[in-house]
Formats: sequence, structure tokens, C-alpha cells
Amino acid sequence: MSTTENYQAAEQLLRRPARPGELVTGDKVRPQWIDGGARFWYAVRNGAGSRFVRVDPAAGTREPAFDHTRLAAALSAASGQRADPGALPFAAVELSGDAVEFAAFGQYWRCRLDGYACEPAEFTPPGNPLEVPAPDGKTAVSRRGHDLWARSLTDGREWALTTDGAPGHQYGAGPDCTANATLLRKIGLPHLPPAVAWSPDSTKVLAHRTDEREVRLTHLVEAAPADGGAPRLHPQRYAYPGDAHMPLAELVVLDVAEGTVVRARAEPLPMPQLSPITAKWAWWAPDSSAVYYLGRPRDLRTLTLHRLDPVTGEVTTVLSETAATRVEPNQSLYEEPIVRVLADEVLWYSQRDGWGHLYRYDLRTGALLGQVTSGPWAVRQILRVDEARRVVYFTASGLVDEDPYRRTVCRVGLDGSGFTRLTDDELDHVVTLPDSGDYFIDSASTVDTPPVTRVRDWDGRVLVELERADIGRLTATGWTPPERFRVKAADGVTDLYGVLYRPRGFDPAQRYPVVDSVYPGPQVNRVAPCFDPGGMGLDAEPLAALGFVVVALDGRGAPGRSKAFHDASYGRLADAGGLADHVAALRQLAGTRPWMDLDRVGVFGHSGGGFAAARAMLDFPHVYKAGVALSGSHDARFFNLGFVETYDGADNPEAWARASNPELADRLEGGLLLVHGEMDDQVHPHHSLRLADRLIAAGKDVELLVVPGAEHTFIDCLAYVRGRCWDFLVRELTGTPPPGHRPAPIPIGPELLAEMFA
Repeated sequence: MSTTENYQAAEQLLRRPARPGELVTGDKVRPQWIDGGARFWYAVRNGAGSRFVRVDPAAGTREPAFDHTRLAAALSAASGQRADPGALPFAAVELSGDAVEFAAFGQYWRCRLDGYACEPAEFTPPGNPLEVPAPDGKTAVSRRGHDLWARSLTDGREWALTTDGAPGHQYGAGPDCTANATLLRKIGLPHLPPAVAWSPDSTKVLAHRTDEREVRLTHLVEAAPADGGAPRLHPQRYAYPGDAHMPLAELVVLDVAEGTVVRARAEPLPMPQLSPITAKWAWWAPDSSAVYYLGRPRDLRTLTLHRLDPVTGEVTTVLSETAATRVEPNQSLYEEPIVRVLADEVLWYSQRDGWGHLYRYDLRTGALLGQVTSGPWAVRQILRVDEARRVVYFTASGLVDEDPYRRTVCRVGLDGSGFTRLTDDELDHVVTLPDSGDYFIDSASTVDTPPVTRVRDWDGRVLVELERADIGRLTATGWTPPERFRVKAADGVTDLYGVLYRPRGFDPAQRYPVVDSVYPGPQVNRVAPCFDPGGMGLDAEPLAALGFVVVALDGRGAPGRSKAFHDASYGRLADAGGLADHVAALRQLAGTRPWMDLDRVGVFGHSGGGFAAARAMLDFPHVYKAGVALSGSHDARFFNLGFVETYDGADNPEAWARASNPELADRLEGGLLLVHGEMDDQVHPHHSLRLADRLIAAGKDVELLVVPGAEHTFIDCLAYVRGRCWDFLVRELTGTPPPGHRPAPIPIGPELLAEMFA
């Protein structure tokens, strides 16, 4: 079944998310803004090089950013090396007036566009990645030790903004539990940039002092440090559910010129996972007169909007909402709050009627002025508010009958009148906004329809088409588009949606083993409604290339639909994203697809998916015959406090105990492979070791791979780890030995990092 040829095809698909454009051209447009967002340029990868396009939305023009043929000839003449105009040897440029600058052939070049003469140029390094520059570009802020420092970008002068930082009580740092220290060490960075927000007038900085002095101290042991020395101990502050102490954020406003520190006259904010500034839960008013921030108590059942006076530190309450379960400003944990403070009003996201909608409040009194949107659908993102026209633009899901997850760009009056769909079709729309401007970039696709990217105005009219994705190289690997399906949940009533990938070389007369590719959420979806979901598609497509039918599903409890649908996961992390729904889906799908062999079903997942993969083997041993669990969070009692308490409750030790795979180890019947990075500082490796320990005690067979030095995502050994996983599933589900092909290593480069942090 799984031949060397299939492995090579899987390897190509594994590399695709890490190298955008290698197999698909024109699927992603990453604009680089010019003239404050009035115009932009972007690069299109073709597998060998890039072409560069400049766009003027107001004029409706799209044209080459420069003459690629003339530039290639000029570069060839100047460098003595051949430059192909169809595959220029650089991926980024600096466009400045009548010249273009770039790095190629180990040198930095400047090419004047009036005569196309290239000459070596002095390279001006980009801004320090550890600094946050002011909007006016004159000053930057960075972390130094435990304090924040400012640096003049004109004369290089430096000065301290704070001086009382201390270990465990430092400025500008997010929680240690999500600081990605292992990953940062691999790419040569000491820490993340500071969590700060400049005032629009560039005079002040919003920051926080992070208090982790009493947070639980945990440790990782690095067996083989890069310097070849003895094993090294790495301490990490990491709170578990129920701990008395969690990271706290003490908000401060720093006057850069005056050197004053104004502390918020309010209780510190609980900060178990993300900085409120990084997560955009705290932001400046456009006129720099105030800071607004969102806060919740530990039980998360009240959400409050506060106003902080940057001069006095006084904090006042603007409005507050309380509910029986968690109150969220967005169902997706990593997307910014759906809240917008206007001149005299607040647009506030609430699920009080069972759906995520916008409500309008008086900014001064906190009085409810009215509901802006309504209906059995959900607002997903505020795109723009035109206060002069009294209109808000937003994306919403649930307006497409075929797929309730697809997003539509809409407009409505602030009084609730004039609701209009600006993208009135059946596609999913992903929007990119300029820094400012009278347009937006719209990428329209579905899971099986390659994207078309256009520039639209705020009436929905197409100003200029940018790209139509070319999937020729992708289909040449044997890839076929996935099938979007709808099934009933285990309750027999609720509609669920997922995707099915047919195996490479599909023949309906054959019977194929099946792999359920799981991620339970509840903070993000397993399946995106658009083409090529990127990292979440990392496992499904390569596994299909190996000869498996691959299924990915969002069970009850995932975000993106109604409040009740999401709350199905509340207090039920042990259900692992509705594994009973997965079993029901597999049976329904196989009922009309006899080529799905339900006697040979495996499960594969990473992180939360690793927990779900092992849980599937333990809860449904009669269904799942083999499982691969990478970086699994196998015991909620010893996992991230913020995640577990958000979805299982802040005082629910019984639920935390239910979400423990080691407690069910005696149920294992099939083959299980546990994989964990030795230096995983997001989900500590003891999760897999605890499960392995209990499996051994129960006399169960288990394969355990602990990867020395690896972090949560296996960034520098991804190909090796995935190859081991593929081999395991091939052996367990087909009974045949794998061909022995090992995928080539994927180098850590700027493209991979950009994709990971996008």
C-alpha cells in the first residue's frame, strides 16, 4: 500500500505549509503597505523564486513592481551570476521612489528603475526584532533585564523607563508558561519583544509589570545541551488548575519623555496564558486620551470594559456583563476581542441571545442603547466602523446554508437597519485590512475551491483582481481536493461538519484504512472553511498521500457557531472535542462509502489532539485500532491553568480528574505511539511519561519516543518525527512494513518561522 512513491508525495505535502508557494502559486497575498496603506506590493512564490506585484486600489491597477526581465539582466551583469527573470533570487524587496533594493548572491543591491543599473549598496538592517518602535518612528522600547528601556532611533540615546523590575516581577513580559523559551533559543532570540502598546501620539507606552513571584516553579531537563556540556536544568513558572497563584498583570503607563510611571489604580489582571496587551485586550483610544481594557475574574463569568486615565491612573468601569458560563469577547481564544470603543458609544459583542452579536452602549453611562445585529448567525470580526455614516462592517458565519462556518462580509447601520451582505455568494471570505484606506483585500475560497484574491471597496465592488491560485504542482503529487461533509452528532440531531481526504490513487473498488485526524479545541476549530488551512492541515494531506482515508471533524463544543454549541464543551474537556461525535460520523460516512474500512481505523493528533488521540484509544477501543499522540496534554490536572479553567471551570477538580488519560490506561487495546519533545515548555513531557508509566503498570504495549531537545512543534526535527508516525500507522493499520523512506529535514528558515508565527 504505502510505497516509496507515496512517502515522497507525503513528504512534499508535509513541506508545503513550511514553504509557501512551493506547490501552490497565488494562494496567499501578503501585502506590504506603501503610502500609509493607499497602495501595496506583494510577492508571489513559484517554487523557484518570486515575482513582485504593485497595486494601486484607487486607480484599480495591478502591475509588475518593476520590469523583472530588465532587473534580472542588470543583476546578472553586475554580479556575474545568472538571474532568472521568472525566478528572481530574492523573496523580499525595499521599494523606495525610483529604486528597488534586495539581497541576492550573498550581497545587498540597489537597482535604479529609471535605467535599470544594479550596484552594490549599503545594507540598512531592519529594526531590532526585540524592539517596539513608536508610530512616529523616533523611539523604540525594549526589555533589558527585568525593566523596560527606550532608545532614540535618531541619535541612539538610551534611557531606562523603569528601574524597579526584579526576578518574577518584571516589566513587559508575558506569562512564562507561554514564553516559548525553547523555540526562541533555537532561533537565537533571548525572549519575545516586550508586551507594550504605544499611544497613537507616540508620547506614552502602555505596559504591565508581570507578577509571577508566587507562581508554581516547574523544571525541564535538557539532556544534551548544544554546547556539549552536562545536562542542564531549565526552570519555568507554570501554574496548574486550582493553584492559589497565577501570573498577574499590573498595568502601567510610561511617559517616554518625562520618565514618569503611572500605575493603574485597580487590582492586577489575571494573566494565566497571554498578555492582555499582546492579546489586544488592552488598547489606546485613537486620540491617546485613555486606555481601555477588558478584565474577567477567575471564574470568567463576568466580562468588564474598563477605562484607565493615563495621567492619573484612575480606573473606571464602562460596562459589564455576567452569565451562567464564561463570558467571552470572542469564541476563538487567539482572535482579538470583538469590541470597539467609538467617540460616544461602545460596540460590544455578546452571546446573550444564544448567538454572537453586536450591541451598542453609551460610553459615558454604560446604558444599553440597542442591539445592532441579530439572527441565527454569529459576528466573527469587526472590520471597520464609519461613524460619519453610522455603519459598521464585519464578518459573520452562519449565513451560508451549505456551511455555517463560512464567513461573509456584511454591513449594517449602528441602529440595526440596512443589513447587507457585501460578499453575497456561497464562499468563505478571509479579509486583510490596510493600515488605512477605502478598501479591503478579500480571499474567497472553500476547502475544495482554490482562492481568488481581490481588492474590494466598502460597498463590496471589486476594484482589482490580484490572484487566482494555481494548484497544478499540487495536483501533480496525486493530491485531490478534500470533500466537505455534513453528518449528525451522536445525539442524532445536531449537524456537524468536517472534511474527508481520499487516498492517493483512489480506487472505489478497494477498501482503505481510515485515520481520524483530531484536534478537540475548544479554543480553535479543527477544520477551517477555506482552502488549505495551513498548519491544521499538516497531518491530513500527507496521511492521505500514504494511502489512508483521512477524516477531520469539528464535534460539539468547537467555536464558530452558537453559544449552546460552544458550551457543549464547558466542563467536558474529558470528551476530547466530542469523540462520540467522531465515532458517529465515521459510521455515517462509511454507510455510503463502502471503501472505508472501519475494521482498520486509526487516530492521529498533536497537542490537544495528542490528548484526544490517546483518549479515543481509551474511550473507544472497539473503534480505534491504532493511535499516534504527539505532545499530548494527557492530564488536565497538570496542564496550563488558563486553558483548563477556561473550558472546565475555575473550581471543578472532578472535571479536571475526568480529563486524565493515565486514569484510564487499563482500557488500552490497540497500538499506541506517544511522541514528546524533551524540552516542550508548552505541554511538559511528563504528560506522556505519566501515561506511559500507567500503561506499563497495566501491562499494556506502548511505544514511546522522547525527542532530545525538541520543543512543542518539533520545529527542527518535524520531518523525522512525522516519518516515525507514518511508519507506525502503516504497520499497525495495514500489517505491512513501511518502505524505509525517511523525509528530508526541513531547515529552520525565515519562511518557516513566518508561517508558524502568522
